[in-house]
Amino acid sequence: MEKLGIPSVPMATKSFADLAKSNASKRGMPHIRACFTPHPVWGKTAEQLMAYVEGNDPVSGKPLMQEIIDGLTVPLIAEDTKTGMMDVNVGPPVYGPDTLDNLQIHFLNNGMTDFLPIIIPTPEKVDAMLKGSSHHPDEVVGKMAAGAFAAWTFTVRQVAVNAVMAGCEPEYFPILLAVASSGMAALGSSTSSFAYSMVINGPIRDKLNMNYTIGAMGPFAQPNATIGRAWTLIGKNLGNGGIPGDTYMGSQGNNTNYNNIVIAENEKDSLWTPYHVQKGFKPEDNVVSLFAGEDIRQGHGARGAGVLENPMFDDQISDMFRTLTSQFDALVICDPLTIKRLVEQGYDTKEKLTDWLWKNTMRTAKDYRDSAFVYTFHYPRALRGEEPYATWYKCPEGTLIPYWPKPDNIVLVCAGGQTNPFFQVGNLTYRVSVSIDKWM
Repeated sequence: MEKLGIPSVPMATKSFADLAKSNASKRGMPHIRACFTPHPVWGKTAEQLMAYVEGNDPVSGKPLMQEIIDGLTVPLIAEDTKTGMMDVNVGPPVYGPDTLDNLQIHFLNNGMTDFLPIIIPTPEKVDAMLKGSSHHPDEVVGKMAAGAFAAWTFTVRQVAVNAVMAGCEPEYFPILLAVASSGMAALGSSTSSFAYSMVINGPIRDKLNMNYTIGAMGPFAQPNATIGRAWTLIGKNLGNGGIPGDTYMGSQGNNTNYNNIVIAENEKDSLWTPYHVQKGFKPEDNVVSLFAGEDIRQGHGARGAGVLENPMFDDQISDMFRTLTSQFDALVICDPLTIKRLVEQGYDTKEKLTDWLWKNTMRTAKDYRDSAFVYTFHYPRALRGEEPYATWYKCPEGTLIPYWPKPDNIVLVCAGGQTNPFFQVGNLTYRVSVSIDKWM
């Protein structure tokens, strides 16, 4: 396409035809020359994929290869040259019908909820929420997009509406503004059903009575539960996310998306440095750090009856790492008792343990290259010469290589009530840390 640069024809499977056309239209290219293959392409043999290429586009009915050639070579008509990205701003809050029951139905039917009952965001409740921050209600917080879609711009007031809907108190509001300002939606658009997590550090954890001891990641504290829920609602209503078949394509979905994985770090009982201090903040700073990935799973921290005498947590955590994909990193949540045992084993800093885990969680280069995730996400980077992927793709099959490029891909935080020396491991990658104090 002359005005856009090098001629190109986007391709997808037929299951994404409506999504591709609608997304192109939102970007000002309603007549983009896209073509489609049968669905799925995953798990097909080379012969079956060749039959797709040599066959017809299941959407247009035209021979696929000829359609691609025509798309690249036939001169553009006027409609083809339309360009431009839509700049979408979220409209003002809608308060809808006049009864609470009708309002619940109104929000539900308009796709504005997580399909659980909400707190109706009346003007009075929204105004009360706004008192939780010194920032002006009409101040633009930022932009958010659930994946590769047009970003939506939103204000402090619009974040407040979603905070009310989720059941938050005004005191929680600065955390939500910090999360929203990151632009990171807790609802992705991949066919994988991603999970999201936040780690909260600083004095605000005690000020809000957040739970970081017994049941720290369970439904046992209002701030933990509602802050996580609000992140999902913000992604839906301010980031254009969570519309199945449109802006959400997770094949099976992820139950953690209801209120995500909210971790208030147990700084008081931990023998390690708090996570936000590792990221360069002061201990007295209030900070939220965001993660994205696949899931979280529990490690028992025990091996047989005599576990407490010699738990060997380093080996056990490393064993769980081998169940993860290297598409995402590792977030390890350790109970304070686990940390105490690890310190007794010589890991008096997080860095000592992450270094050991990185060096001792290995697989062969063959196993690495046989991974579907690696082929999809790392192989293109290897072809571009990016390290260490380029080296990992060239080394002999029996060479042992680590799961991740560097020890920093392993994050350790503390949460739990010391009822047992357990730990949990999330296949989650750190994305960003944001100051909460800035939004107070």
